[in-house]
Amino acid sequence: MSFGDEHGYGGDPGRTEESFGGSGQTRTRLPDRTGDGHGTPRRPARSSRSLITVVGVVVLLIAAIAFANRGGGGGASDDPKEASSRPGSDSTAATGVKPVTGKNGSIPSGFARDEQGAASAATNYAVALGSDGMFDAGTRQEIIRATHDPATADSLLSRMEDAYSPSFFQSVGLNEDGTAPTGLTFISRTVPIGTKVTDISGDAATVEVWSTGLMGLAGEGSTKPVTESWFTITEKLKWIDGDWRIASSTQSQGPTPVSGGDRASTADEIAKAVEGFGGFTYAR
Repeated sequence: MSFGDEHGYGGDPGRTEESFGGSGQTRTRLPDRTGDGHGTPRRPARSSRSLITVVGVVVLLIAAIAFANRGGGGGASDDPKEASSRPGSDSTAATGVKPVTGKNGSIPSGFARDEQGAASAATNYAVALGSDGMFDAGTRQEIIRATHDPATADSLLSRMEDAYSPSFFQSVGLNEDGTAPTGLTFISRTVPIGTKVTDISGDAATVEVWSTGLMGLAGEGSTKPVTESWFTITEKLKWIDGDWRIASSTQSQGPTPVSGGDRASTADEIAKAVEGFGGFTYAR
């Protein structure tokens, strides 16, 4: 909103050159019912319409801030039925709880057996499963065993051996053994945007992780430039041996925002960024 577009501001008939003295002081004309003593009605100092508009906007802003901070962000509705049917506004907010310090290989471990722990586990697992480590047979095995239910890990690895085939590697611009061509940097990253715990009961939880991803080859002469994608990963988790593990997972496209039209960086800039910026251990 532009206040200058409102009647009485900027082009306010009550605001003239005469209201500013040469001394730099402001002289305010007070409204008068009858006039100035010479029969000439005095003009109002400002239109009340501008003041009403400004006050209205301020009131709305205060109300919005109060609503956002209400009750510690536990929910957006006073109706308990409505509030329980959707995640609260704190579903991705920081809680002050320290991140996990344990490691299972290179994967964070030791998540809490509650909604927050399930969300944090699902987010960290999404990052690991979307990394370039999945394109190396040895690292892929470590990631799968660290994130999945041991009862399903072997069969999943067997299926992945077929999926990560020479033809698949070639389709993304890699050599048949999964390595990047000389002079190029392979990039594969999953970056979580937010989480939503849709179900949690006892030893099971279902978590959706909305993410954006980067994949491609950075470097001069690349025929597979780094592109972004948007998707949601749904992980069904089980509490096993003191930690959350993935029992199964699916992926769907979107939600996808409209592109901002930013200038695309050069392949060299992208390569340096990926090499220079590491990932995170996600916790709430």
